[in-house]
Amino acid sequence: MDSDGMPRNRAFITLSKLMYPGIGIKRWIALGGLGFIIFSTGLLYFLDKILNFLVIGLFANNVIPSLLSVAGIILLAKSLHGFYKTIGPLILESDKLEDLTSIVYRRRLLNKGPNVVTIGGGTGLSVLLRGLKEYTYNLTAIVTVGDDGGSSGRLRKELGVVPPGDFRNCLVAMSDTETLVTDLFQYRFDQGNGLKGHNFGNLFLAAMADVTNSFEQAVVESSRMLSVHGRIFPATTANITLTATLKGGVEISGESNIRASGGNIDHISIDPVDALAYAPAVEAIKNAEIIVIGPGSLYTSVLPNLLIDQISQAIRESGAIKIYTCNVATEIGETDGYSIADHIDALQNHTFDEIVHYVLANNHSVELDPNVEVESVLHNGSISPHIRLEKADLIDVDHPLLHDSNRLARTIIGVYHRERKLKNFFRWSLSRKYN
Repeated sequence: MDSDGMPRNRAFITLSKLMYPGIGIKRWIALGGLGFIIFSTGLLYFLDKILNFLVIGLFANNVIPSLLSVAGIILLAKSLHGFYKTIGPLILESDKLEDLTSIVYRRRLLNKGPNVVTIGGGTGLSVLLRGLKEYTYNLTAIVTVGDDGGSSGRLRKELGVVPPGDFRNCLVAMSDTETLVTDLFQYRFDQGNGLKGHNFGNLFLAAMADVTNSFEQAVVESSRMLSVHGRIFPATTANITLTATLKGGVEISGESNIRASGGNIDHISIDPVDALAYAPAVEAIKNAEIIVIGPGSLYTSVLPNLLIDQISQAIRESGAIKIYTCNVATEIGETDGYSIADHIDALQNHTFDEIVHYVLANNHSVELDPNVEVESVLHNGSISPHIRLEKADLIDVDHPLLHDSNRLARTIIGVYHRERKLKNFFRWSLSRKYN
């Protein structure tokens, strides 16, 4: 036993993790072994020729052994290069073998995770991303750009930049950097003329946008600095304004004004109505295996993305599994008194009936009409029958009005794997039927 009470072969067990499927180290070891064998064969043959020349005094043709030796050296070099690319950069991240093997295994596994696109904004989107990054690095966040309040709104008005607040939250949620760096990005100034109320991350993104001459490039460079796994795209780069029409016909413009109005929203629109989608965001939707809409403020964070025609059309045409994550609580000024069905009604009325395949809801949604069973509200005649309800315990026990990141992500990935098994089964059944 070691001094810490662990078996002496712990290092061997830990090292053996490097041989797990999917890590990508065995291929370099095998290639290096083959290179060594070829190199040794060529070298021995070459030495034998030299020995014969020295002993017998005869000159021999050494082209073949020379080529074998060179080929062996090339394969060895390739092996060492591949091995270094696999684990070399990670050595600086850990001074323990056990940490290193865990990092290698985790990164290789997550790089092969499903291609997930999330659509939304606000706190809900960052909560979702924080959980999903534990399951895949093939992650794209498409973020609303209608925010006009707080620090983001001030920077939007004064500098003409895309409101950076939701992008900042996504960067932090998807980051693998030290806590101090993410805390700095979230730091809010509480004093100072002009600085009070501003968030450091917002100012950083605004400054980076000026340096790179592009807000989109500012997000890319910031992602590199924060070791972000995945991509963050605006739904559009147009300077859009949200307008809500209340049940009584009154119109309210501006995201912050809509939130503050406390009115009963009938529908929402964007200006300009023909705002073009950000092309990489559309491409991400086309290539997605999972599309997750929400959670987040229904009218000011989620729907503004879907009102962009190219975004909505890409979702319609996508073959991905489409999931709407319903909020665990209603929101004052937006969805007061809404049931789950009301959320889906609003989603469909602003887009199209087949917008999602699944509705993901908490087992006991706070303030979502607890007197009505969620199964029945999804089949009341106003909801498309193709939508499936997925219930789970999703609430964060420390923040009961928010989702738990890990539970939410685990449920979404569970739906994805279940759907994949069903599709594979149907393919197998068809192949048996027609072959």
